[in-house]
Amino acid sequence: MRTEYLKKLPPDWQPAAIIFAALGDEIRQKLLLVFEPGEELSIKEMAALFPLGRSTITHHLRVLEKAGILTLRRKGRHALYQLCYAPVLDALERLRQLIVEDLANTPATQPSASTPSPESTP
Repeated sequence: MRTEYLKKLPPDWQPAAIIFAALGDEIRQKLLLVFEPGEELSIKEMAALFPLGRSTITHHLRVLEKAGILTLRRKGRHALYQLCYAPVLDALERLRQLIVEDLANTPATQPSASTPSPESTP
């Protein structure tokens, strides 16, 4: 058991934790899924898609922007959001690295079908 992580996340996990926390809300997931590749959307356009108040949508957009998942561009009085994939890919890569390291350090509990058992080895 890795109890040392109960007190504080390691510094290299902080960016990934922010991404995963931002993605942990269903409304924020839906907001991300409405974007077409390369598309910019305004708060007004996104608010029209949901049965929520504009301030609620704005809150969720700010969480995604703070996490780096959305970028904001101002065009006059309009705030236009666009997806930014790099931080999400970085977080997924960090998680992938952990899984690969854990699998490499996990003793095999059962032989795989392609691995001969000790009894069948001459």
